[in-house]
Amino acid sequence: MRLTVAQALVRFLGNQWSERDGVERRLVAGCSGIFGHGNVAGIGQALAEQGAGTADVLPYYPARNEQAMVHTAVGYARTRNRLSTFACTTSVGPGATNLVTGAALATINRIPVLLLPGDVFATRVASPVLQELEDPRSYDVTVNDTLRPVSRFFDRINRPEQLPSALLAAMRVLTDPAETGAVTLALPQDVQAEAYDWPEELFRRRVWHVARPVPEPAALARALELLRRSRRPLVVAGGGVIYSEASEQLAAFATRHGVPVAETQAGKGAVPYDHPCSVGAVGHTGTAAANALARDADLVIGVGTRYTDFTTASRTLFGSAAFLNVNVAAFDAAKHSGETLVADAREALRALDPGDWTADPGWTTGAAELTHDWQEQVSLLTTGDALTQPVVLGMLNEVARPADVVVNAAGSMPGDLHRLWRAGGPGTYHVEYGYSCMGYEIAGGLGVKLAAPEREVFVLVGDGSYLMMAQEIVTAVQEGVKLVVVLVDNHGFASIGGLSESVGGRRLGTASRMRGATGELDGAFLPVDLAANAASLGADVLRADGPESLRVALTNARESARTTVVHVETVPGPGPDTTAWWDVPVAEVSDLPEARRARLVYERAKRAQRPYL
Repeated sequence: MRLTVAQALVRFLGNQWSERDGVERRLVAGCSGIFGHGNVAGIGQALAEQGAGTADVLPYYPARNEQAMVHTAVGYARTRNRLSTFACTTSVGPGATNLVTGAALATINRIPVLLLPGDVFATRVASPVLQELEDPRSYDVTVNDTLRPVSRFFDRINRPEQLPSALLAAMRVLTDPAETGAVTLALPQDVQAEAYDWPEELFRRRVWHVARPVPEPAALARALELLRRSRRPLVVAGGGVIYSEASEQLAAFATRHGVPVAETQAGKGAVPYDHPCSVGAVGHTGTAAANALARDADLVIGVGTRYTDFTTASRTLFGSAAFLNVNVAAFDAAKHSGETLVADAREALRALDPGDWTADPGWTTGAAELTHDWQEQVSLLTTGDALTQPVVLGMLNEVARPADVVVNAAGSMPGDLHRLWRAGGPGTYHVEYGYSCMGYEIAGGLGVKLAAPEREVFVLVGDGSYLMMAQEIVTAVQEGVKLVVVLVDNHGFASIGGLSESVGGRRLGTASRMRGATGELDGAFLPVDLAANAASLGADVLRADGPESLRVALTNARESARTTVVHVETVPGPGPDTTAWWDVPVAEVSDLPEARRARLVYERAKRAQRPYL
């Protein structure tokens, strides 16, 4: 079958499927792309020729920014529990390097995306071409090599003959729960347009079976013995619980054995907030209930978690507890010198049956009491007459229905959401906090909605993140994909401002203010109208200036058929206390008295860190 490399690539991708538990779905559900001289005559031509947009090939979706389209792919893949994703194609040069941040986000979060950046001529006949980086050490280096360290698989297709093996390797990584992340196939622009005689079997319908590894018997025996010796166990549920669709098994395990369940950012919603064993968020952004239990636990059962520093409070939270780590990836299971159970979360929880063993009844009862007290605090913090951020979140939580999805990524909102949001179940809480990437919110929300069009998607975005990447509102409008964007405007970077103040940085550069008479950025707020900007991008806009108008705006936005931005200015107010530490180094010497005081606090906190040896 004589096709160009790009035509063969598109045809191949349109015939790849994933399967788990007997259910098949398209592995690559579509292709986002921004075209330039490095891909318009290759992949762009192939998508146009093969009828992109029809059901039997690779549908094309436009984008406004290369980083954003990777975020959209991540939002899609995460919503589909990593069983389906998008491809992203770019031109050479800045189009390709714009992928790097999105690729890092995907790989850090263990989310599959396929990146297809254009590259310079493999033949080098016209070097240097437009946007080519000339490296005097080697002609083999291009800007696409910046994607190597942030990709789980990287290959450059310099000859048509290399394409089949590269494609098969790429699909293997995309469908491996332990190895997945960004996969990059760099495509020189001349090779994309080169014709080759391909074997027809390359384009047959191919099904990639997503494994559910079961526990190794000896490892399971060790885990059960560790569990039976425990009196005060605590489950830390990570994203792996949701991706493996193990929520039912986790709830059954916790209920039968009286084990409290705390949640990471990625694991929030693994069990509903009102489940009798749920104790809420854990770590630096955790609840007072979960963190109190974490300090007293004698065994931490981590299920599908990477144990980031926010989860462990920079290794100060879990006291003298032992660790039992259930994870599909041995790399994560081995962390903190824990007992490892390398397996799919659902299969591991099914196998992890210690018989009649239960946690100490006082431990289980005490956890329920702590959680009840915390939920009363949540009710107090999320109601009131002033539009503080917790009040905005509380009102949205009331308006949203149990199946609706909340999307966020950066700033102070992830912390407030982690503590305060009452998640109804798996897939309803979508906060990207592995990379905590400003600008993810709207693009990621677009991916969530494409993956789950039957759900209402509420995108929470601060003014700082909005200014970094709002343009995918245009894509949502163009595609008729309805989002509710709640634009929370606090005139700057409030989260980093607070952190800056706590380490003696005097909130430098964190407020959206004009330069004052002294030359400092302490003048009037910038005359920026973000609501008007959103309207200019094609969205409907509703402005809220008080609790009641916000309630009405959120309700109307939810019922609307069009992408709607709800703009609300928040005021400072009480929020949940941080009951766990986060290690952000403070200047060891300084002329600023506040920095010297912060250093003393820092040194005291450092003494509680454990080496986990």
